[in-house]
Amino acid sequence: MNTHNSNGVTQVPLLDVNRSNAPILDEINDAIQSILVSGRFVGGPDIQKLEEAMAEVCCARFGIACASGSDALLLALMALGVKSGDEVIVPSFTFFASVSCITRLGARPVFVDIDPLTFNLDVNKINALITPQTRGIIPVHLFGRCADMTEINRIAQRHNLFVVEDVCQSIGATHAGQSAGSIGDVGCFSFYPTKNLGGFGDGGLITTNDEKLAASMRLYANHGMNPRYYHKVIGINSRLDTLQAAGLIVKLKYLHDWTVARRENSRRYRQLFVQHNLVGKFDLPADDSRGTHVWNQFTIRVRDLSRDEFRNELAKRKVGTEVYYPVPMHLQECFSYLGYKAGDLPETERAANQVISLPNFPGLTQKEQEYVVRCCAEICDSSAHPRRKAS
Repeated sequence: MNTHNSNGVTQVPLLDVNRSNAPILDEINDAIQSILVSGRFVGGPDIQKLEEAMAEVCCARFGIACASGSDALLLALMALGVKSGDEVIVPSFTFFASVSCITRLGARPVFVDIDPLTFNLDVNKINALITPQTRGIIPVHLFGRCADMTEINRIAQRHNLFVVEDVCQSIGATHAGQSAGSIGDVGCFSFYPTKNLGGFGDGGLITTNDEKLAASMRLYANHGMNPRYYHKVIGINSRLDTLQAAGLIVKLKYLHDWTVARRENSRRYRQLFVQHNLVGKFDLPADDSRGTHVWNQFTIRVRDLSRDEFRNELAKRKVGTEVYYPVPMHLQECFSYLGYKAGDLPETERAANQVISLPNFPGLTQKEQEYVVRCCAEICDSSAHPRRKAS
């Protein structure tokens, strides 16, 4: 294995959050220190400030902080009145939380296949899944790119369905001039450390333009309690820690610059794959001609090689990668009771077997990207490359 590199790069991590945090660490420490001095660790002005700032970023009227992106999705469905017997359409090619929020309320997820070019739900497959029990749609803006919200909203309005945007990977993305999180009835965000706006642990936030929905989600997030010790509904405990809010307020100022860096990384990757004559061996993700792609992940498809062996070869060369998601939700053991089987969602299953995400984060250098792509070329060209799949 040839790992010689004239640029001196010999390894590249999948993600390095410290490259974004380190230059602003003094600001973050000062913000956290102010909370430590105040003693207000739950609630307080920093929570409100973050809620208002996030609502402004997303062009929404209201922001409601909560404990995680998973809770954001659950709280949205609770406030929308989802119950046992209801059906909610959702992609299977997504993280568990996009689906578990449905089942926790006794409702049934109805899985929709994906568009192979965008990895987002295929809007042409939605109508066939709508039944009298269908209550809503959860489009997941996967990897930083918005789903086709124009058509999703058109379908939802025609059938009187709610739309809950899962924006956990796509803060700052836009579609047709509208900001993710303000296009549907509710937008759900995650501040998990690997997100484009990552905190220092779990955290989430919900956006909406509907005043009644905002009040309801805020109520459900605080034990259903208002005023104190008087419970109007059976809520949950889903508050964002004030320490998290203080740090996120600082980081939010840099989100635009970090997004620009991710977009530049993605442009450079596509250029490098062309320079190394690799386009025929991999399918590269396209930018969004109808909006702003914020590139939470740079995810390619491995066509001619075994994806898992290709990933192992990259690991030998110390290139960090991840597979989102190797087992789609409709084939997960915990959802077997729904009755789905292999072959039911062919594009979803094909993506699960082919995709691999390469390093992409603010602070990733051009030399590191060159090393990553050179390793990809080396694996493809080397006599030691992974065996090809049987035809």
